[in-house]
Amino acid sequence: MSKPRRSPGALKAAVRRRLPGLLLLSPSLVLLAVFVYGLIGWTVKLSLSDEHDALGNKGFVGLKNFIDLFTEDISGRFVHSLKNLLVFTAVFMLGALIMGLLWALLLERARAARASSGPSTCSRWRCRSSPRASWRWLMNSADGDKAGGLNRIFHDLHLGFLENPWWTDPDWGMAAMALPAIWQLSGYVMALFLSGFRGIPAELREAAAMDGASGYRLYRHVLFPQLTPTALSALIILGHMSMKMFDLIMSVSGAQWLTEVPAVYVWQTLLTSDYAKAAAISIILLLLVAVVIVPYLVYNNRVERRS
Repeated sequence: MSKPRRSPGALKAAVRRRLPGLLLLSPSLVLLAVFVYGLIGWTVKLSLSDEHDALGNKGFVGLKNFIDLFTEDISGRFVHSLKNLLVFTAVFMLGALIMGLLWALLLERARAARASSGPSTCSRWRCRSSPRASWRWLMNSADGDKAGGLNRIFHDLHLGFLENPWWTDPDWGMAAMALPAIWQLSGYVMALFLSGFRGIPAELREAAAMDGASGYRLYRHVLFPQLTPTALSALIILGHMSMKMFDLIMSVSGAQWLTEVPAVYVWQTLLTSDYAKAAAISIILLLLVAVVIVPYLVYNNRVERRS
């Protein structure tokens, strides 16, 4: 059965109704098309080319650049960077999630006391987070009398057993590299969980109290299950940020084999004008981010439709 056609008058009315909105959004849509999807398309085209030096594109090579990253890359450099990224992401996500939740829980339990303590006297400078470069000093790998940063503190306190090589350790270097990222992002995760706590209806707390639930049972069986969407959002954000981590690693260790991740590898290939390889690595990173983001967006869209 064919659908009834719209009359010319109804079509014109629909155009008039939607045209102002389209005109209002058109600058953003044009910028999005050119500087996001256009550049993604250009990067895909470059990753399929033979442009490995400043002489320009020599032709189409298909997926050869992607295959070479996993098979012909001398010393397995790209696979090594992916393993570093995996370790960094796992430690970073778990650490930031746990620290953020603990801080949010402490602040939530002390909400009444904090509210009655008056305005904060924290100055703009003292409340500002430390520059990332300071972590290069804090994580100084020297020990003994030559130690600096945290190792120096441990040495002066006669806690030499706590001294360690930090990011220069070939086995645990990337786990140590995640510590500054955890410190930096745990406050953001804390804010997410605090917002989640504030969004829990007071009726749930009152009902649990009337049923005689203890503090542990209240949080374990009532409040924490309500924070599942918040925890999922925090994991997605942290995972997305960890895959693109560049400035923190460059600030602490610089371009080093021990701490190299794909984002640093892209930067180094660009320095040698190997644009095709840099584009191929960028596309792989984009796909990794999409694997994390797209399922969350689909899930979130379904939840919104149901509600």
